[in-house]
Amino acid sequence: MQGHRPAALLNHAAQAGLLIAVVAWVLGLHQRVGVNLYTEQYLAAILGCCVVIGFLGGTRPRWWELLAALCGAVICGYVALRYPVLQLELVDRPPEAVAIGTVLIALVLWLTWRSAGAALPILIFCMAAYAFVGPWLPGDFATRPVQITRLIVYLGLDTNAVLGGPLAVAAIVVIPFSIMGQVLGRTGGAEFFAHLSESLVGRFRGGSAKIAVVGSALFGTISGSAVGNVAAVGVVTIPMMIRSGYPAVLAGAIEAVGSTGGQLMPPVMGAAAFLMAEVLQVPYSAVVIAAVIPALLYYLALFVSVDLEAAKRRIAAAPVPGMPTAWTVLRHGWHLPIPFFVLIAALIVWSWPPEDAALLTTALLAAFAWLFGYAGRRIGAGQLLAALLSTGKSVVDVVIICAAAGLVIGMLNITGAAFGFTLQLLSLSGNHVWVLIGLTAVVSVILGMGMPTVGVYVLLATLVAPAMIQMGIRPLAAHMYVMYFGMLSMITPPVALAAFAAANIARADAWSVGWTAVRVGWCVFVLPFCFIANPPLLAEGSTLAIGWDVARMVAGTWVGTAAIVGYGLGPLTALLRALFGTAAILAVFPEAPGGLGDALNIAGVLLAGGLVALHWTLMRRAAR
Repeated sequence: MQGHRPAALLNHAAQAGLLIAVVAWVLGLHQRVGVNLYTEQYLAAILGCCVVIGFLGGTRPRWWELLAALCGAVICGYVALRYPVLQLELVDRPPEAVAIGTVLIALVLWLTWRSAGAALPILIFCMAAYAFVGPWLPGDFATRPVQITRLIVYLGLDTNAVLGGPLAVAAIVVIPFSIMGQVLGRTGGAEFFAHLSESLVGRFRGGSAKIAVVGSALFGTISGSAVGNVAAVGVVTIPMMIRSGYPAVLAGAIEAVGSTGGQLMPPVMGAAAFLMAEVLQVPYSAVVIAAVIPALLYYLALFVSVDLEAAKRRIAAAPVPGMPTAWTVLRHGWHLPIPFFVLIAALIVWSWPPEDAALLTTALLAAFAWLFGYAGRRIGAGQLLAALLSTGKSVVDVVIICAAAGLVIGMLNITGAAFGFTLQLLSLSGNHVWVLIGLTAVVSVILGMGMPTVGVYVLLATLVAPAMIQMGIRPLAAHMYVMYFGMLSMITPPVALAAFAAANIARADAWSVGWTAVRVGWCVFVLPFCFIANPPLLAEGSTLAIGWDVARMVAGTWVGTAAIVGYGLGPLTALLRALFGTAAILAVFPEAPGGLGDALNIAGVLLAGGLVALHWTLMRRAAR
């Protein structure tokens, strides 16, 4: 143990340093004392802390991990201290800048491989190779020639690469929300939301799966990670669903789909949503408002699916002994929702920066935990400090992935490949908007295979979204579209990380869980096409238009899910399933030639209502 003491001390110092740096930066303490800092100096310091934590966060770090951590601390510390001078010399590519850039890029790629798998580093290596081969390629595939020293200095130290926008969003915005999540988890908040989910839906049919849906939505809005959500919530909900009677494959699929949707659930969502606000140069509150209706429709479809599956399989309430009532849960934790109402008010009503709103919410959570606790258990100063320090370990992955996303952006910028890719997409689509949208969906799922959502979104926002915007699609709708389809790679085989994580817990075949997740989450494959054509689904338009679009989507979601499950008010015949499916398609149909969209939507809603009435009548006759 003695041999690991220096590594442990360095790890703890990095965690403390990260926390102090983030809070000081968000509160602007350096400006209050008259010290002016470049944003890149702060980003380099945060990256250095995360490199140290990333290499030394294990129980028994090896000597080369300690060496890599020391190297990262020294390099990033040097950049943080010397950046004002260093950035003036970058154009001349001095040897020190080349050496620093090389080491920094290598450390980021190494940690990305460890935390997120091989897909993103391999993509970056391929893009680097393309940078040198590109000048000899024909037409739109050609790129600008780049010298290797210029590429290294640009990627490692320029404000458009590693020390660029994605890392800034992670360091300035995502980490404060992660601090909030850690404090919430240590102050009884996670337990409160779990008990609230049980009390609200656990007593109904299929209660275990409904607990998984509600719990994943509540937890996912804070975690913002599909795989992390599966790991945290799925270890409880998947075995519970299996004990209730859900097949292991279906239990894993339900949790995978529920956890994936957490990245879409306001008010916090995931890092990709903060990046979207940064890329579009709009307030984060605009992204939150636009995401509300699609997120609710997503979880409505999943909730209806698990409910109908429960009815079809005759699955009763959740097997949870001593399940609390909602009144009991709220009586013990009445104060815990208050900080989240304040968070929503700060983001949407007061238009505060997201990082300021997150710190305010954290302070309220800590104060309420000290004053009231949860279920009679108050948190002490030591526990609160431990929660704050644990933030370092929880944010390493997202910070490193955002740094790697900066490498992707830098590579595309310096070679000009993004512009060529946009032209190729427009050419392939023949300038037909719906052909382009379909191509975009396919490209998004393919590019997203095995990659974290942040990396997928950065890639798609740079390569694909510009082509959609150029064809006249609203920028917010285009970016929401690519984020949805990029996120779908989490549940879409052959590489479905959330589904595979759930399959591991369920001890089921990963391939089967992935395809079952596609069936369970069918609505999310349809939603992006709908809000591309219908602005009211992104809360754009009159109250009447928004209400109508939501109503027809709800109707289409219910009959569509019933058609897929094969059960509505009772078992559906093959003919009724086909008719239910037809009604769903007509109700949610986004657009039709000649302005027939509204007429088809009305016909679909009327058909859905008529079919449900017919189905109810047939079920009553059969029961006599």
